[in-house]
Amino acid sequence: MAIRRIASNTRAEHMRVGIVLSRFNAEIGEVLLKGALRALNEAGVAEAAIAVVTVPGALEMPLALQRMAQTGDYDALVALGAVIRGETYHFEIVANESAAGVSSVQLESGIPVGNGILTTDTEAQATARADAKGFEAAQAALELANLLDAIDDL
Repeated sequence: MAIRRIASNTRAEHMRVGIVLSRFNAEIGEVLLKGALRALNEAGVAEAAIAVVTVPGALEMPLALQRMAQTGDYDALVALGAVIRGETYHFEIVANESAAGVSSVQLESGIPVGNGILTTDTEAQATARADAKGFEAAQAALELANLLDAIDDL
């Protein structure tokens, strides 16, 4: 018996995608969003199949993602935002809890969530990475959604 391999696939003409965008560090968020939308466009996702909602910050993302997942209207979700280190411990709390929340939504709902929440030491680092991170987060969500469909078809 030959080993079956499932090839990665980011084509997504058939998919509906929800994006949750943090308004905190809004300029960086807009660059993240442009990268994500470029990835979705290249993958064939129709503009009408994309919904973008905004939340105050990274800690609010998991709840919005969870509600979007619960609707059953989305094949994949993307979380976009930037958490930049400050002078207090708050950075660690926000970075860790937002990542845990995003992972929790994904595992509980079975809907892939591309984590495009940057965690950087400086605004310059976030700005330099934003476009690529948004693009990669959207691609990851699409690839995982296709993988789950392929596993279901085995």
